[in-house]
Amino acid sequence: MSDAPSAGPATTGRRWLSLAAICTAAGLVWLAFADLGVAIPTMAEDLHADLSALQWANNAFSLVTGALVIAAGRFGDIFGRRRMLGLGIVLFSAFSVVAALAPDVGLLIAGRGLMGIGAALILPATLALIPAEFSGPAELTAFGVWQAVAWGGQAIGPAIGGILTSGLGWQWLFWINVPLGVATYFLLRASTPESRDPEASRRIDWLGLATIGLAIFALLFALTDGPAVGWGDPLVVGLLIAFVALVLAWYAIERNARDPLVDLSLFRLRAYDGALTANLVMNLAFGGLSYLLVLWLQNVRGYGAVEAGLLMLPSTLGIFLFIPQGSRLESRRGGRMPVLVGLLVLAAGLAVLGFLSADSTLWLLAAGLLVIGIGLGVLSTPISNTAVGDVPIDLAGSAAGVFKMSSMVGGALGVAVLSALARGFSAGATEDALRGAGLSAGDIETARNALVGSASFQDAIAQLPAGLARSVTSAVAAGFSNGIADALLVTAGIVLAALIVVRLLWPGRAHHDSAPEAGQTVTTRKADERGR
Repeated sequence: MSDAPSAGPATTGRRWLSLAAICTAAGLVWLAFADLGVAIPTMAEDLHADLSALQWANNAFSLVTGALVIAAGRFGDIFGRRRMLGLGIVLFSAFSVVAALAPDVGLLIAGRGLMGIGAALILPATLALIPAEFSGPAELTAFGVWQAVAWGGQAIGPAIGGILTSGLGWQWLFWINVPLGVATYFLLRASTPESRDPEASRRIDWLGLATIGLAIFALLFALTDGPAVGWGDPLVVGLLIAFVALVLAWYAIERNARDPLVDLSLFRLRAYDGALTANLVMNLAFGGLSYLLVLWLQNVRGYGAVEAGLLMLPSTLGIFLFIPQGSRLESRRGGRMPVLVGLLVLAAGLAVLGFLSADSTLWLLAAGLLVIGIGLGVLSTPISNTAVGDVPIDLAGSAAGVFKMSSMVGGALGVAVLSALARGFSAGATEDALRGAGLSAGDIETARNALVGSASFQDAIAQLPAGLARSVTSAVAAGFSNGIADALLVTAGIVLAALIVVRLLWPGRAHHDSAPEAGQTVTTRKADERGR
């Protein structure tokens, strides 16, 4: 795939300014992905919303981004990557205002979803602009900076979200994007040359885009509503059937399209399939556990938003300490070995958190998060290098788009799946406590769907004597804690299952997939260019 910048190569100083703009834009997206969970208890109070509705506010951003990111990468190849990045920054900032001004949860969901359009334009463009400006060791450094910003945004998102929510109000999770977006836009325009692929087809596979977007929407809707209305509800069953039908339809469309949204030959590369599987499960685990743990810290343990965010930071320490270790392991042993080790360590950290209870020591939480961060740090560089660098050049655009889609969809699935598991596991204890207290059917339904520490929950049990109300609250909090612990244990099992799948899919170093006859991989092309 050839790049044709419309401006000459940037000077050394100018390209690092460009990298600052590129990484700031990416950081805004990853921060938005991670900072909302810690504000949900406060939003529940202000907007009088239940947990299911606020899960949609959290998921809407990832859903839209994940569904559109492949097409957005294609638009960048055709119309210019800097142009798409600039447009993405403008849309992301503008729709942040919609979310900040939301008077109810419906408009908040709409604002978050619209922000996802801007995010989808931002992510592939930030990755694709780096090779146009950097080469050799500088390119590896630039990608390393991008990766550190991506993980940093996700890992410190709860802490920043807590500080903004407690200090200025949850609306500032969105207002902050406006000045940062404006500054990033003008820095981008001043420092970054345009880049596009003149050989890219101008055909857009709209039918493929629609079917995969609707499939993801149907799945997430079913996972979000299933625990509340029951898995046998006709709508939930219909959505799950629709998901399967749409995925099959998408596969048929892509097989026969002249210019498919995704070239299906990409999935014949076994190392890529292994990296994609690990990336999806890694984001599922981290997105889901981050969402649940900040709820647990605030609603069961009584910490404020700032404290809850700061208590999530041990994972950040593990990530940043072990990203270099993952790179060194990859250089010596290839990508598969550190990915398998990282998945094993990630599962171990989740298993540690499976011992959480309502009165657990915070040292248990810190230890589990630190181990999880170590696993994520070991995983991240080998996965991204395999997915971006070890594919044929003509598949590089599709590979990057699918890879980023798996990150966003994995995080959204994590919130939906782990929330569904936690609610399912805690439903029995919650129901028994509420029924045993003699509450009416309406109050039981309200309390069951509310956060245990919220005003809605307290209103539902307000008629109870003070001592009985405290006992019910303690029983529901214990049930919620045990539900989260069981959900994290199941997630550890999912990660171990993914480890087995990755081990079977991903060939060893001596048995790499051979590239198609006509093309090099991105990595070998870069090596050839450095040799010349």
